[in-house]
Amino acid sequence: MELDHTMKVLVVDDSLVMRRIIINHLRALGYSDILEADNGEKALLILEKERVGLILSDWCMRVMHGIEVLRSVRKNETTRNIPFIMVTAEAQPHLILEAIRAQVSDYVVKPFTRETLRESIEKVFTLGQAAG
Repeated sequence: MELDHTMKVLVVDDSLVMRRIIINHLRALGYSDILEADNGEKALLILEKERVGLILSDWCMRVMHGIEVLRSVRKNETTRNIPFIMVTAEAQPHLILEAIRAQVSDYVVKPFTRETLRESIEKVFTLGQAAG
């Protein structure tokens, strides 16, 4: 399946530096329509207004953790099929399992390379987890 590089991508991380790193990687991979939120609550507000094709979220954030964002996305009829990649430093097996149970599309552990991010995005869309 050909990736749609024109889709909106939502990057959620409370670290401005990490958002910039992810956004720079995304731009280098050909994505240009990128939205960002510095916490989970802002991400959910964006999702109410914007049609997003992919979410990349940190786990541990102030206000609302990424796992809570994931659960909210999966419970909402409008957003439940949006691919959701957790991009986090949280590498403990029990947290990865918790994310899998919450229906995360993929899990990328920081630090990561641009290639790792590209592979994760391709994997998510190749496995047919993309919203149709």
